[in-house]
Amino acid sequence: MNTDEVAKEVNLWAEKKTSGLIKEILPAGAVSNFTKLIFANAIYFKGVWNEKFDTLDTKDYDFHLLDGSKVRTPFMTTKKKQLVSQYDGFKVLGLPYLQGEDKRHFTMYVFLPNENKDISSLLHKFGSDSDFFDRHIPQEKVNVGLFLIPKFKISFGFEGTDILKELGLILPFSNGEGLTEMVDSCVGQNLYVSSIYHKSFVEVNERGTEAAGASATAVAFGSRITNDKVDFVADHPFLFVLREDVSRAMLFMGQVVDPRC
Repeated sequence: MNTDEVAKEVNLWAEKKTSGLIKEILPAGAVSNFTKLIFANAIYFKGVWNEKFDTLDTKDYDFHLLDGSKVRTPFMTTKKKQLVSQYDGFKVLGLPYLQGEDKRHFTMYVFLPNENKDISSLLHKFGSDSDFFDRHIPQEKVNVGLFLIPKFKISFGFEGTDILKELGLILPFSNGEGLTEMVDSCVGQNLYVSSIYHKSFVEVNERGTEAAGASATAVAFGSRITNDKVDFVADHPFLFVLREDVSRAMLFMGQVVDPRC
């Protein structure tokens, strides 16, 4: 099997595992004659909101971008009570998914800064405080006033070698120590990671969320909500986290800076 056939086989596997959302995890040239192993993984999630949004209520509003410009995009809305908590500088919304037959419980959390350009501050809090997320999960439903959430679709891919090295992950990329803990062979000591490719796709609409991710490696302090109505208008960049609440495993995390792409 030549290198092009190997890459095609891996890409077909990723496409199948993500229900067609990710079609090419390995780009042209990713596999060479020096490639000995390919580690691949994929995750696919399709969830229906516990309380779906009415498509008849969806209307276009302005979404404010980081550069100060604005775009028109469809926003979902509802008058039903929502899981919302307020903190200093931001609000958090929890949108539960309909539970399946097992005990798992999935929720999408939206972290909305009060000001348009405060998303970098939220990102810093996520990265510098390991307990930040768990301390800011809304626990009770409240009456909402103006409630607007944009429909959005995100497709993103990158080669992660340089990023991981900048974060201090050096050993897997070094030709010396090799991958002896992963490959039980005398050849393992001569293997090293040459590249890491990742792609993800997330779509949120009135019905729920469809999301997929695939990777291939070639070797608090909050204010208590009152009875007053709370506005939650996500008309500027925000963060989202898709989590399984029983295991507390985060499946997807991202930022929406432009809901059109």
